[in-house]
Amino acid sequence: MITNRYITVSCKIATGVVHKDMKSVFANPQTSLPDFLLSVYQYFAFSYPKFYKMDNLSKLGWLASEVLLKDAGLKFDPAQVAVVLANANSSLDNDLKYVKTIAEGASPSVFVYTLPNIVIGEICIRNNFKGEHAFFIQDKFDENFIFQQVNYLLDQQLASACICGWVDVLGDNYKASLFLVEDKQADNAVVFSTENMAKIFNSIN
Repeated sequence: MITNRYITVSCKIATGVVHKDMKSVFANPQTSLPDFLLSVYQYFAFSYPKFYKMDNLSKLGWLASEVLLKDAGLKFDPAQVAVVLANANSSLDNDLKYVKTIAEGASPSVFVYTLPNIVIGEICIRNNFKGEHAFFIQDKFDENFIFQQVNYLLDQQLASACICGWVDVLGDNYKASLFLVEDKQADNAVVFSTENMAKIFNSIN
């Protein structure tokens, strides 16, 4: 019989504030999105030169995953860590930028980010994750759908842990809400449920 699964860590980035486990850990409101993302990167002293080449969607998701996993003590076979993400705008934020480059000669460095699942690739490359992954487009965050997808992966033993949630960017509107789901209960962990995902997701706009 399957025991309860747990959200062992959560991270939310929105409106110029970074939250970890629903506690503010960094704030830099009233800045542009690119400047805000850079300030998060610098504040946490991350060192990853490829960050500067990413589009805003990948930067947002990558930063959220870095904060999520920082001090999380994740000790699984890389092939057993899955990533399941969703958003409403796909890669439209970068697609629009790419269209603008076509008249002057399409930019390969911009084109490479014209798929929403590239953010998963950036997270997996950084952490050497090799497990199942999927990116879904939804009108809004559907905690029931994410709950089913994650449980399927763990029930079928296709993964031992899963990073799941929402990463969306369009212009100045952005939001990331990630959850690390495991079978173990750790300090500050909450039961993995649709109610708890919705509570964390909606806790801060």
